[in-house]
Amino acid sequence: MNFRAALGLMRSIAIYYNPVRVRQLRRHYAGIIRRGDLVIDVGAHVGSRSRAMRAAGARVVAVEPQEPFAGFLARSLPRDVTLIRKALGPSEAVASMAVSSLHPTVSSLSQGFTREAADAPGFDHVCWDRRQQVQVTTLDRVIAQHGLPQFVKIDVEGFEEDVLAGLSQPVPMLSVEYLPAFRDRTLRVMARLAQLGDYRFNVVRGETGVFLWDDWRDAEQVAEWLATLPRDGGSGDLYARMVPAKS
Repeated sequence: MNFRAALGLMRSIAIYYNPVRVRQLRRHYAGIIRRGDLVIDVGAHVGSRSRAMRAAGARVVAVEPQEPFAGFLARSLPRDVTLIRKALGPSEAVASMAVSSLHPTVSSLSQGFTREAADAPGFDHVCWDRRQQVQVTTLDRVIAQHGLPQFVKIDVEGFEEDVLAGLSQPVPMLSVEYLPAFRDRTLRVMARLAQLGDYRFNVVRGETGVFLWDDWRDAEQVAEWLATLPRDGGSGDLYARMVPAKS
């Protein structure tokens, strides 16, 4: 491991295992996950969310291809968490990931994302300084191997739509990261989810672990809300929940 990669790893551990953040995550996931639920953490990074979901009683499948994080997870995650050291995408493949050694949370398989980020607020300090070849599988393949999850968390820096292209059936609940500077990507994610099933949406801003709205809203309402956000507004997670079928 080179010095910059080691520094990026240590920085992420310090940020994401902050005790306040850990408590917020555990409280949040305890409110949406039931004991025994199967969940898939796509883009597990340093495993803070995988651990929080496990603390809520979930059976966790963590997906993380990026080194040194995949190696860190293999050494540090509890043995009952299943680790897949691959990326997820539309098909089985080998792909090239643009890696930011000092800011590894923004490493991405999306070439379009890294190009767009050059002019996006908040990315002026980011340098994608190396590339890593990663194995890519699909959500469908993971589900075939491990079962249908109750919840899927996806945080893959602009590659969310590609991950969902490898899913051919609805799942009860998902979350994807949103970035106001990349609003069109979030809109395309919602359009893809509409192809899979009837979903309603809610938002968690930043790492607060608290839903923004008391009600779950449709895609049009979310699009209107996204349009009000400044491009330099903070990121967060967009949650999608299946509407129960009428009996």
